[in-house]
Order: sequence, then C-alpha cells, then structure tokens
Amino acid sequence: MASARTGDFDYALCEDLLDLLATALRDTVDGPAPSRDRPRPADRHLVAAARAAILDGHPAAGSLTSLAALVGASPYRLSRAFPREVGVTVTRFRHRVRIARALDRLEAGDTDLGALAADLGYADQAHLTRTVRQYLGHTPAALRRLLAPPPE
Repeated sequence: MASARTGDFDYALCEDLLDLLATALRDTVDGPAPSRDRPRPADRHLVAAARAAILDGHPAAGSLTSLAALVGASPYRLSRAFPREVGVTVTRFRHRVRIARALDRLEAGDTDLGALAADLGYADQAHLTRTVRQYLGHTPAALRRLLAPPPE
C-alpha cells in the first residue's frame, strides 16, 4: 500500500491511513445500495421470503446459511440481493427486528435479560446488551427504566 512514487514515508503512511479510513467508512455506512448494485427482479421474491422469515421469527432466520437454504438461494446470492432490495444487510435487518421485539418485551416488564437474549436468538445477555447499545446507545436495563411507566 505504501506509495512507490516517493520516498516520503509520512506521505505513504498518510495515503495508507486514508485508504483504511475509506474502506472502514464504506463498510459501516448504512445507506441505500450503490447505483451500480441495483435490485434484480429475480431476487425480489427470495428477499421477500427472507424478510418474512425474519419477521415471523422462523428458526432458520438465525443464520445466513440456514436462511438462504430456507428461501432456496446460496448464502452469497442472498447476502448480495438483500441490501439491493432492502437497503441494509441481512444481519442489520435481523438485529433491527430483534431489537424491536426486545423493546416491546422490556416495555411490557420483562426483567430476565438472559432469557430475553435466548428467546431473541442472541448468544447470551452480553451479546444482546452490546447489540442494543450499538444500535440505540443504551443498555437494555437502561431502556427498561426509560420505558417504565411513571410512578403514580
């Protein structure tokens, strides 16, 4: 990656850091699919089936491989088609659905975060907590306090 055009190490380091930053931003920006990666009509049905499976909480929706097998596609095809149709990756969509369910249950008074994490398909309570904090900026326990009805 270092620039062969100059012997200036600082310039080469700066160029490498900018390349790394550009890659990181491309990987984390959550926006519409790039124009060169437009939706394909043939993929619309499989993405709709995958979305429905995730929304219905189908057991196969827990991993890309099993979800792809459920909708009759390869994991590669599904992982490429999903963001073209929906605008976010399968994983990000799955997390959003799970977090919405977690919020509903926290608002309803669920207190056992370990059971909540297991019910929603997270590896453990820490995984749920990290994911919720990443998406919402608060831990599930803090959200439970925010969602609790005010004392009368």
